[in-house]
Order: sequence, then C-alpha cells, then structure tokens
Amino acid sequence: MSTSPRRRGFALLAAAAATALTLAGCGGSDSGGGTPNAAPTDKVLHLSFLQDPGQPPDPDIFYAGQGLLLTTNLYEGLLQYKGGTNKPELEPLLATAWTKSPDNKVFTFKLRDGVKFHDGTPFTSDAVKASFDRRLAVNQGPAYMVQGIDSITTQGPLDVTVTLKEPNSAFLDYIAAPYGPRMLSPEGLKKNAGTDNAENYLTTHDLGTGPYTLTDAQVGSHYGMAAFPDYWGDKPYFQTIDLPVITDASAQQLQFNNGQIAAILHDLPSSAVESYLNDSKYSHYSLPTMMSNFLYVNPHKGLFTDQTNRTAVLQAIDVDALVKQTFFGRGKVAEQAYPPNMLDPQYAKQDIPHDPSKLTALAATLPPDQKNITVGYDSSAPDSQLIANLIQTQLASAGLTAKVQSYPTSEIFGWVGTDASSAPELYTGTGWPDAPSPYTWGHISWDPGAGLNYMGCTAPPITTALAEALVTGAPESFSTAGEEAVKTGCWYNLADVDDFVVAQPWLKGVEDAHVVTNPNSLRLFKLSA
Repeated sequence: MSTSPRRRGFALLAAAAATALTLAGCGGSDSGGGTPNAAPTDKVLHLSFLQDPGQPPDPDIFYAGQGLLLTTNLYEGLLQYKGGTNKPELEPLLATAWTKSPDNKVFTFKLRDGVKFHDGTPFTSDAVKASFDRRLAVNQGPAYMVQGIDSITTQGPLDVTVTLKEPNSAFLDYIAAPYGPRMLSPEGLKKNAGTDNAENYLTTHDLGTGPYTLTDAQVGSHYGMAAFPDYWGDKPYFQTIDLPVITDASAQQLQFNNGQIAAILHDLPSSAVESYLNDSKYSHYSLPTMMSNFLYVNPHKGLFTDQTNRTAVLQAIDVDALVKQTFFGRGKVAEQAYPPNMLDPQYAKQDIPHDPSKLTALAATLPPDQKNITVGYDSSAPDSQLIANLIQTQLASAGLTAKVQSYPTSEIFGWVGTDASSAPELYTGTGWPDAPSPYTWGHISWDPGAGLNYMGCTAPPITTALAEALVTGAPESFSTAGEEAVKTGCWYNLADVDDFVVAQPWLKGVEDAHVVTNPNSLRLFKLSA
C-alpha cells in the first residue's frame, strides 16, 4: 500500500473536508453489455490481494495496508467506527457502553455478553487485560496504543476500567481504529504461547471473535477465511472467502472482467479507473477515506536548506493539474494539512498559492549543481509514480532539472532518524492515519524522529501544539500544528483520495461494508449477492 502511518508498507499508513459518501456510480446490470458473471450460488466470495500482506495477520504485528481485509474480519476490538459514513463515528462492538473521565485518563467499558472466541471460550473482562498485555509484550508497531496504560481493573466478568498514566484524548480512537488493540482468547494465548507470545501460532491461525476464522495463510500465494458458526452478531451471507495473491495488476483485472473475482478493492492504476468509470457492465464506487497523497521536502540538501526556497518550489507545483490527471473519479485537491475527514474544514488550512514565477526567479540565480534534484516515490505505488512524473515536468518548466526515482518501502523508512542525506530532495507518497485522532497523523508525520517524518523536518511550535492537543483534544491546537507544519515548507498535502472499488453488479452492500477509517478493506459480513 502506499505508505501510511503504519503502513510500513503500511500502514503506512488519510481526511478533513466532510464530503458526502459518493457513489461514483453503479453500473447497473440492465445497461449495455449485460452482467459479466452470474451471482455465485455456493456462497463463496472470491476476492484477491495485489501484493502479499507482507506481515502475518496477527493484530499485534500487522501494521500494513493490504491485509486489513484479514485482521478486521477475524478480530474485533471493544469499539469500532460505523460503516457507510463519510466521517468517523464511534459505535459499540465488544463493549456495549463506555465512559471517559473529563481529564481523559479513566475509561470504563461495559462488555457484551454471549460472545465466543473462535476457540470456543467465552469473552470476558479477563480478555481485555490479556490482550493489552500481549500487545505490549509483542512490542511491534501498534504497541504504542497501549503503552500509556497504568492499570486495568475488572468489576466482574463484563465490566472493566482502564486508567492511563497521562491524559490522552486519542485513546478511544486507538481502541476503535483498525490497528487498535483486538481481543484475543486468553486461554488460546496460554495454550499456544510457545516462546514468542503465540506469534508463530497466529501466523496461520487466529484467536479472535470476528465473523470469520482464518482457514489458510500461504504467504505470497493464498489466504482464506470461513464464517464462524457461533458469531454473536449478524451471520455472514458468504460462508467462504477465497483470497489468492495476484501480483500482476493486469492479470487481476482480467480475472475480474471474466467474473472470476467479485471485486477489486484497491490499487487500481489511473488508466484502469478511467476504464471502469466508463464501463456500465460493472458497479463502481468512490468511497470516502482518510487517505492523503502528500509531498515531503528534504530540508537538508542544496537549495532546500532555506525555508523560502522550499516554499517557492511548493508554489511552482500545479496541484489542480496533478489531481485531475491522477485521481479523477476518486479524489480531490486537499485543502488542509491533515487527511480528509479528520478535522472540520475551517481548521489547518493550507495556504500555498500556485505561483511558479517565484521558482523561476530563484532558479535563474542558482549554480548548476543546485538545479539538479530528485523526485522520489514508493516503488509499490503507481499513482505516486505518476505524481512524481508530473512534478518533474512542472519543475522543469520553472527552471529545475528533476529526475524521478523509485525507492522500496524499506529504504524509505530507513531515512527516518537520519540526516536524510540518502533521501531525495522531494518525496511523494500516499498514506492514512492509524486512527481518526489528528494526533495520530500530526505526531507521526511532523514530530522529531517520528515514524513518517522521513526528512526530519520539524519545528518547536508543532511539537508544542501537538502535546497540548493530545491532552485536551482541542481542534484549535491540532490546527496550529498543521499550520506550522505548512510554514516549514517541508510538507504539502496534495490530494484527498477515495477508495475506488469495482465490483460485479450482483455484489450488494459495498457502501455499508466500507468504513472511512479502514482503507483497502470491507466488512465482509455486510456483503451479499
């Protein structure tokens, strides 16, 4: 996946303007050409991954993009976000009710009765502590969400209180987020603990409460799920989920066009998006997310060590043209420094007017070696490659000689915490936050040494504002942090990007199965034929 706060491929994991849930259209089965394939009668849903998830579907390890389809259907947390909305709205899941103290330190949860784990054991308050403790012990990317817990106390089998060491206005967002702590069977964890906290076991098995169980996990080849017969909620229509890994985008589209797979959920190149938008044989949806396409500027190299120069380069970029050519039918020009659907539209406004004359004047004064720059992108992201190519052309018109270069995700993350000397002058990528709280984007992107601050650009006012906002949750403080990030000239949020989904016309429930916080994924039990 394009990069994103977790997204370490990512989870790396982006939005702010509250745009209405948009159906880019449903190509109806009655219009030209007929249906490409009849609805299945065996209740098997055939989908696919374009890339292997890259990490086991262990909810305390998984921190990527492709693979959320597994973890969010196998496991459940105490809370979740509603499906079918264009802004994140908390709702009950394994907790039926909750409260928080005014200082954002004490949280109480009333747990759902009658829930079973996939190993047949009952879900009770003991599972909350066991699951949080296991996440801490595994200590992978998502562990930070529970590191601030001071104590967990139970009041009988269905009541639990979580007390934090310090106030954290983002805690409920952590609990409900797709990368948040999931509930795992305490007995299953003990039985399969081994010497690695059951990490090996959870590579090919699961211990969740979700509507589906894991039946197959062949890395690089195939994954499968089956409906859990004792699921506490609505029973899934599809009893089996078939998930081959199809690493060639053209092959994936061919199988979809032939009716062999029911839908393509993500990573369609722009050319394919245009094709499906104009093909009435299929249903297509442009669904709201918190994904952003962004541009980072390296403040440690050449002309970019000067803030005024960095801003001049950003002003030379025609964002309207970039978005129209790359994200038509599934995105719009970003107006805020944060991802879409994260803050109300009046906050964290970007003010970078398009004016290439500033860079043209600057370029005329530069020595030849400073006119040569590199525009980098994640090698797994075709949209980012297109953006990089367009930026190259625009900067050339203003007097810079830019080359475009791809970088593997592992190398991109290797820039974090360094002097960024091995990084390009500019880097474009797509990502989304771990959770809807603006802190999960601002901190990880702009604070010193944070996981997505690839170029090491920050400023004291950013850190101060984010620290204040974490305690209070005040949108004004988050807004200040975003405005200060823009002032550095290191950051430009280019586009708010939707999930573009194409589906066979017989597949029902796609809109309700989509969650604004969960890109590249659907709640499969909401789907039917």
